[in-house]
Amino acid sequence: MVTANSHRHHALDYVELTVTDLDAAKRFYGEAFGWRFNDYGSDYVGIQSPDGESAPEVGGFRPAPDVRPGGPFVQLYSTDLEQSVEAVKRAGGTVVDGPYDFPGGRRFHFTDPSGNELGVWTAAPPAP
Repeated sequence: MVTANSHRHHALDYVELTVTDLDAAKRFYGEAFGWRFNDYGSDYVGIQSPDGESAPEVGGFRPAPDVRPGGPFVQLYSTDLEQSVEAVKRAGGTVVDGPYDFPGGRRFHFTDPSGNELGVWTAAPPAP
């Protein structure tokens, strides 16, 4: 059940990715990141929150014949960046940049099987 308290004012609330193949997108993101999904027929798949089935959906996949480059850049957080790199590769994604250092941590960019580019980052360890 979604309540008004589930959503935070001006916070990233829902991310929708255009994909060329819903089943391939579900397989890739499920395998690489452990995501779970709500199927709404052949035209939409909801992305379940990692907080459990009672939490609101956090995004979705919408099918289209092609994916347009650009749009919002989505970043995921990882507690183990190298493991995330390997998971993306094993699931069929392509690392297109990094991993590299940036102020505050390390990150890499990847493309999914439909061509969407996303990033994954991790915080820098605390200074000694």
